[in-house]
Amino acid sequence: MVHVPIGRHLLRAKDLADARYSEPLSVADMAAAAALSPSHFSRCFKAAFGESPHQYLLTRRLERAAALLLATDWTVAAVGVAVGAQSIGSFTTSFRRMYGTTPQAYRAAHPPAARHVRIPRCVAMAYARPQHRTFREDTTSPTA
Repeated sequence: MVHVPIGRHLLRAKDLADARYSEPLSVADMAAAAALSPSHFSRCFKAAFGESPHQYLLTRRLERAAALLLATDWTVAAVGVAVGAQSIGSFTTSFRRMYGTTPQAYRAAHPPAARHVRIPRCVAMAYARPQHRTFREDTTSPTA
């Protein structure tokens, strides 16, 4: 039987939190992904990454919320729902605790980048497209 280092198991759980932060994830879900008991998982996760699994998940959600506040015109409530907040009150409280300001004030303090763009939006979006497409419609087929 091959021994897999515990770090690999912890990374599976961390990857799960990164990929599914907007879903209702619990420490038990993350522990199951790591194939560990919840209490043992929590201890090992904190030792390896310096924060509890719950703190890590909350940090991912709040970082994504901050990005959405700057990149979209969604309401604060819509941003909260999009990142998996259970309630707008708890979302605002957690956001204030992490960023030192409310989500609305955070958005107001960081004007949208679109205001500073000096080129047409269609040109900016064309240059933002990925160059390495995987669906291959950018190559000609021999039968065409």
